[in-house]
Amino acid sequence: MFFLKKGLVIIVGSIFLSLGINLFLTPYEILDGGIVGVALILYYLYKLKIGLMIIILSIPIFIIAWFKYRGYFYNSLHGLIISSFFIDFLKPLRSLIQIEAIYSSILGGIFLGCGVGLMLRFKTSTGGTDLIAQFVSVKTGINVGIVIFIIDAAIILTGGLLLSSSTLLLSIITIFVVGITTSIITSNVFRA
Repeated sequence: MFFLKKGLVIIVGSIFLSLGINLFLTPYEILDGGIVGVALILYYLYKLKIGLMIIILSIPIFIIAWFKYRGYFYNSLHGLIISSFFIDFLKPLRSLIQIEAIYSSILGGIFLGCGVGLMLRFKTSTGGTDLIAQFVSVKTGINVGIVIFIIDAAIILTGGLLLSSSTLLLSIITIFVVGITTSIITSNVFRA
């Protein structure tokens, strides 16, 4: 029963992620952090498929996970594949909603935070730079949250420089909202 519930959570979380990206981020070239952020930059610059890029960019991370963090590998592989599939599958929804950019960045952050938070509650994720951050943290002793923040900040700044200043500002709002929403969803308030 637990695995069925976990599978359902991965699907629902992946749909939240996909809707957040397709409905709210891509219309205004807004970024998220981590591998998703890099994939979005590649989409905005070269029109490469976001989900496919997430998988390709994640391969080195999953190779490290296979040798160093086997549990992380198994717990994240399904989330990676399913969320990447839904991101590309639901691409036709990108022009469905038209709202102001600021609201789009906030709603996108809420949707992404819900997707990430749901998965984290069931000890799964989409993989990504969290593993790199854990690896750097173990090697350097720097807090993993700070490492994730540094990685995300570097991706957002790079994207802002390559795309536009509005991309940078809206992306900062989105990441802030993702963090708050993820924290709320994973907090004890929602524990059964």
